[in-house]
Amino acid sequence: MVFIKSFRAFRPKEKFVSQVAARPYDVINTAEARREAEGNPKSFLHVTKPEISFPDSQDPYESSVYLKGASAFRKLVDDKIFVQDKKNSFYLYTLVINGREQNGLVGCISVDDYIDRKIKVHELTRPDKEADRKRHIEYTNLHAEPVFLAYRSTGPGLKLLAAEIKKKKPEYDFTTDDGIRHTLWKTDKEDHLTKITALVESLDSLYIADGHHRTAAAASVGTEMKKKFPDGSEHQNIMAVIFPHDELRILDYNRVARDLNGLERDEFFQLLGQSFQIRSNGPMQYKPSRLHEFGMYLGGNWFVLELKMDRFHPITRADELDVQILTSEILTPILGIKDIRTDKRIDFVGGIRGLGELENLVNSGKMEVAFALHPVTMNQLMDISDSGGIMPPKSTWFEPKLRSGLFVHALY
Repeated sequence: MVFIKSFRAFRPKEKFVSQVAARPYDVINTAEARREAEGNPKSFLHVTKPEISFPDSQDPYESSVYLKGASAFRKLVDDKIFVQDKKNSFYLYTLVINGREQNGLVGCISVDDYIDRKIKVHELTRPDKEADRKRHIEYTNLHAEPVFLAYRSTGPGLKLLAAEIKKKKPEYDFTTDDGIRHTLWKTDKEDHLTKITALVESLDSLYIADGHHRTAAAASVGTEMKKKFPDGSEHQNIMAVIFPHDELRILDYNRVARDLNGLERDEFFQLLGQSFQIRSNGPMQYKPSRLHEFGMYLGGNWFVLELKMDRFHPITRADELDVQILTSEILTPILGIKDIRTDKRIDFVGGIRGLGELENLVNSGKMEVAFALHPVTMNQLMDISDSGGIMPPKSTWFEPKLRSGLFVHALY
């Protein structure tokens, strides 16, 4: 059984929502965020990435930066850009891209469920990133951005209820510059609240799709506050959007390496041949069409690498992932990249950027070789989470991304 709770969200007035809505804090860097928010004091980036209000030399982890985020939100409330809903509600958040639709239920999940592993993970967190989001929560007293969760869709219950909620007029309906349509409905009807609670509580578990650091940070704050307020506080709840797994799409998360580890190309290909069947695709881009097949761009040409199955000896579910096979068969033994979390010779390119970005990085000389991967599937993600396994970093790229600033969970 999984806990879920309705809440009174702070939300922008409808006439301001397109100005407020912003990309998540972790998909753009500070320079990009500064450009996006320039001339727009209503942008929610002033809350989620408050370092944009400081010079480039500013340490983004100083207290003054987090305090700036807190004051930015207070100003949005004081200026009546944001208002708080009067009643506890659930929200339905729908995203449409290229005709494909995904419908997420917005509510609050439980810190205890995360600690008890009913909220399942598939990634390790980095202490520095977790500490950053923890301080952001502590200084702003907000869950400013939701955690992105999935559930195994085994019945029509929540989908039927979503269709019923959609019969009323939405709170927001707008399209962002990237062509994604964002629509939000609110429901505070008692029968809807009761049905949603019962349907979610019938689930055995939820899966973190995106937001491991936000979840861990919120749970850490909640655990500390539980000692201070043993009878309970709003800190025990974490704002989340919950999607059925069969509506979600994971894109490929590709890799580029700066050099061939001192190898000549003939030597490199000879070593590759121990694990892969190799064929040339010439200058024509190659996107893998199935698992255990890889595209490789080197020297102006694309190559197709097919894993020799006698080299495939998975022990854990995570070993079956192409991102792990690439590491264990190429990156570590051939290119000498021992830790993909810390090695500066490797970088990662989300599939939303396309294979052209891989070519650009290699053709420019910034990188020597690029690898295109087949995307991880939702079933793989959930199976690994169920088994207690951990995926390699940068394994999944979910698209479309949620927009921040459409709803905020206040901890006061």
